[in-house]
Amino acid sequence: MKEKVLKAKAGIPRLILFILLYLAAIALIIYGGILLDRGASGIGGLLLAVGIIWVLIGFIPFFGLKIIKPQEALVLTLFGKYIGTLKEPGFYYVNPFAVAVNPAAKTRLGQSGDVESSPKLTISSSGNVVQSNWVSKKISLKIMTLNNSKQKVNDVLGNPVEIGVAVMWRVVDTAKAVFNVDNYKEFLSLQCDSAVRNIVRIYPYDVAPGIDTTGDGEPDEGSLRGSSTIVAERIRKEIQDKVEEAGLEILEARITYLAYAPEIAAVMLQRQQASAIIDARKMIVDGAVSMVEMALEKLNQNDVVKLDEERKAAMVSNLLVILCGNKDAQPVVNSGSLY
Repeated sequence: MKEKVLKAKAGIPRLILFILLYLAAIALIIYGGILLDRGASGIGGLLLAVGIIWVLIGFIPFFGLKIIKPQEALVLTLFGKYIGTLKEPGFYYVNPFAVAVNPAAKTRLGQSGDVESSPKLTISSSGNVVQSNWVSKKISLKIMTLNNSKQKVNDVLGNPVEIGVAVMWRVVDTAKAVFNVDNYKEFLSLQCDSAVRNIVRIYPYDVAPGIDTTGDGEPDEGSLRGSSTIVAERIRKEIQDKVEEAGLEILEARITYLAYAPEIAAVMLQRQQASAIIDARKMIVDGAVSMVEMALEKLNQNDVVKLDEERKAAMVSNLLVILCGNKDAQPVVNSGSLY
C-alpha cells in the first residue's frame, strides 16, 4: 500500500460555523420555550425539538477538526478503508467519522523523540493526579534515534564480543509503516538486532590473518575495532534492506560500544600485552644487533684492536646482554693484558 496525501478542508471556517450552529440551537431552544409559554405549541415545540436535537448531536462535527504540527502525520481510515494521510502542518477538517491509525503509538524506543509521548494527566474528583491511557495517534516524521541495548555476539573467530549501535531513522511512507507491519517501531528494533548479529560475525575483533571480511575470497585486514566505519555502513545497509517494506529510511548507523565480553576480557588483555611485549623486544633486538655490527665495523676500520673469532663472540655476547637487558649492566674492569 502506498501513501496518499489527503487534501483536507480548512478547519477555521468550519469551527466558526459549528460554534454558530450551537449558539443557534441554544437560541432555538430559548425561543421555542417562549413560544410554548405563549400558547404557540406547534411552532414552539418544533423549534424546541430541533434545538435540543442539535445540542445533543452537534458535537459530532467537532471530531473532524484536526491540528497537524510540523514534521507530523496522521493516517486516517473511514470504516476500515484507508482514505489518506495528513502531512502538511495546519488546522483541517475531515470526515468526523474518520479514525486515526497508529499501532506503534504506545511503543517507546530508546532515545526516540516520539510525538506527544508523555502520558496525559487528569485530576480526579478527590483531587489526586491520575494517569490516563490516552496517547496521540500522530506519526512523527522527524529524524529519531534508536539505541538498542548492548548485544553479546561471537565474532568470526568465535570470541564473544559486546557491541552497541545507534541508528538514526525516520518514517518516509506512513501508509507502509502503519499497514505493512504490525508495529513498525518493534519491527525496526528487531531488524537492528538481527543486522548487527549478521555483520559482526563476519569480522574479527582485531586484525587476524587469513580472514576474508569482504566476501571476495581474498584475506584482508578488516576488523571490528579497526574498520568501525565500514562495519557501521554495512549494518546500515543491512537494516535498510530489511525495513524497506515498512516505509522507513535508515540515515546512519554508528557503533557506540565495542568490547570483549567480560568472561574473556582479562585473557584478551593479557594476549594484547604479550603481543606488545614481543613487538617491543623485537625492536630492541633489531636495534641491538645493528649497534653491535656498527661497533665491530668501527673497530676494524680504525684498527683499534684486532680480535679473533672467540673474542668477537665474547664481545658480541656482552654487548647484546647490555643492550637487551632490562637492568643496567655492572662493568668489570680488566687491568691485565688483552690475552
